[in-house]
Amino acid sequence: MLARSITHQLLATRAANTIHQRVIDACGGTVSAKTITLCGHENLRALGLSNAKAAAMLDLAERTQDGRVRLERHGRMTDDEVQREVVAVRGVGPWTAQMYLMFVLGRHDIWPPGDLGVRSGWSMIHSLDELISEAELRAEGDAFVGLRSDVAWYCWEAVHLARGR
Repeated sequence: MLARSITHQLLATRAANTIHQRVIDACGGTVSAKTITLCGHENLRALGLSNAKAAAMLDLAERTQDGRVRLERHGRMTDDEVQREVVAVRGVGPWTAQMYLMFVLGRHDIWPPGDLGVRSGWSMIHSLDELISEAELRAEGDAFVGLRSDVAWYCWEAVHLARGR
């Protein structure tokens, strides 16, 4: 899932899905540290990944293989421990780590104040004239400790409803 997240960074969903399916196919149907390493940088680039994303996937694979990233332990680690481990991977920042914690590990108290969708949804729900700043939204999240992932989901849903999805 982290490799998928790397693929999806800053791409439209359809394009990212197409490229990631190519990665899956090139890895013989199973994306793992071993299959990504065997694929190699040039092959990953040929599948449509940018130079940075191919390097990030290979760094993730290397860190997984040498134990610096312990995917099998993430379910038992704290949010902060997982985030520290994951953001050490080249090209993986706080937002990607937060999405991983929320959507892969199912953590309920992740607050992504830098997410544009969450900021937009919050601003809509609260009828704000301007988009709430990241710093302001970070502070607003304090009232929802324990449920912040759920509040973020409601913010995303507000945006989807406004778009008529």
